[in-house]
Amino acid sequence: MQQLHSDLWIADSPLRFVGLEIGARMTVVRLPGPKLLLHSPVAATAELVREVEALGPVSYIVAPNRFHHLFAGEWSQACPEASVYVAPGLAEKRPDLEISGVLTDEPEPGWAGTIDQVLVSGFPLANEVVFYHRPSTTLIATDLAFNIGSSSAPLTRLVFRLSRAYGRLSPTLLERLFVRDRSAFRRSLERILEWPFERVVVAHGEVSEVGGREELERGYAWILGGVRAT
Repeated sequence: MQQLHSDLWIADSPLRFVGLEIGARMTVVRLPGPKLLLHSPVAATAELVREVEALGPVSYIVAPNRFHHLFAGEWSQACPEASVYVAPGLAEKRPDLEISGVLTDEPEPGWAGTIDQVLVSGFPLANEVVFYHRPSTTLIATDLAFNIGSSSAPLTRLVFRLSRAYGRLSPTLLERLFVRDRSAFRRSLERILEWPFERVVVAHGEVSEVGGREELERGYAWILGGVRAT
């Protein structure tokens, strides 16, 4: 695991999607108590479980969109006292999970005051919930944007270069093709951009330590109507 802030860590894991090695990332947030929240869990290897539990008890396991849920069950088994929260639509997709609640636009009481959240409307393919960690002023997302850079596999770099989405925070073709309500999607983005973040943690690619807010605006200029003044 890599520590980004006194109460924020990430753990990376290999992941192949449609033939490309894009990697996956879990974010670990330490809440007051202390309690831990696991965002977008990766495979619960014995070593990673030990590392996480050394930080404190896992209280919340969050599957933040309709794609990032594969390992929620593994972590629920490894940490049976933890509550599982999922994006809209996942309760039906994963009847095997013992789900405590479905994520909305409002933070759950267990992390309210430390983490804010926005349910990205207008893109039901993902139904992603994006989080903002107040103490570290960090945006935590999954597929809202990718950030494929030099650390990625050669074929992955090539594909993202060809799609003009290499070396920066950028949405994928999924957003361009499958946004169903542009107005609702834009309103969600505008709410996200109200948060005063610089660092952006995404599930695929590199962490943006500075300038993440401006990069996200540029990546979504096609739906925001141009880069807005900051």
